Amino acid sequence: MNAPLPRLIRDQEFPAAAEEHLRAHFQTPDRIPEPANTANMLALAQSYEPHAILISHTVRADAAFLAALPPSVKIIACVSVGVDNVDIADANSRGIVVTNTPDVLTDCNADLVMMLILGAARRASEYMTIMRDGWGRGFGMTEMLGLRVTGKTLGIVGMGRIGRGVAQRARGFGMRVLYHNRRELPAADAAGAEYFARFEDMLPHCDILSLNLPGGTSSTLITRESLALLPKGAIFINASRGTHVDEDALIEALQNGQLFAAGLDVFRNEPTPDPRIAALPNVFLTPHMGSATIETRSDMAKLALDNALRVLGGEAPLTPVTP
Repeated sequence: MNAPLPRLIRDQEFPAAAEEHLRAHFQTPDRIPEPANTANMLALAQSYEPHAILISHTVRADAAFLAALPPSVKIIACVSVGVDNVDIADANSRGIVVTNTPDVLTDCNADLVMMLILGAARRASEYMTIMRDGWGRGFGMTEMLGLRVTGKTLGIVGMGRIGRGVAQRARGFGMRVLYHNRRELPAADAAGAEYFARFEDMLPHCDILSLNLPGGTSSTLITRESLALLPKGAIFINASRGTHVDEDALIEALQNGQLFAAGLDVFRNEPTPDPRIAALPNVFLTPHMGSATIETRSDMAKLALDNALRVLGGEAPLTPVTP
């Protein structure tokens, strides 16, 4: 007789290929908690007694959540790169492995950053509004002008996998690439990008500034003081975490012309960001969708499932996270 499949709960439905992978290797409830939040996931864990829990950023696995889990839980697999919603040290102290899904998101997140750069520089939000309002008239030589991206200087904060992916794409536009990181990269990884040990020293050189560092790693970086160090008319891009940004200072810089535009995928208050940001004409916005392609979301879910399979089978996970 075959042994019963291990039990697993998750807070999200997966693309079709990953759903097939899930149901081939795990028992899982027919219904996913709605809404997908911490309280509902904890209630399901207590009733279903799973061996594995797969979560996204909608669930906060803090000490209280972990203390209330049944002893059956052996792994919390985050279907994300960021794990700032999990108390990793507390989980490990309870014998629960924590994993994430790095690498598989790199290309799609770097692609999105380039979309934000182009959308902000070329006034994509304003152009779309004009078209949806029916267009109706021609524009003169001095109207609705954006900025050329080719040849600009791009400053990247956080030169990890995604930051290096952005740098690779920026070189295709003939951009000079600068970066600030906790440490200087080996020359092969930097691939010609220029290192600045101090964030403030890099800012005056940046026509475009892109945040690509993980959450939970620093205090607020983007303040009135740091924005004032950028050249007047620079572009700001954030596809990392909204907590890195003083949004009052950002709005002020977009209103007074210190920034030409911004491209934002993340916000301090998600999924209900400050409405003043969306009201600005010179902001190109996306709703935290860096990994939102069929291929990437499938790969993320499959990696999380494979981590769970390995841990429950007595093997080391593919992508463990430690405190």
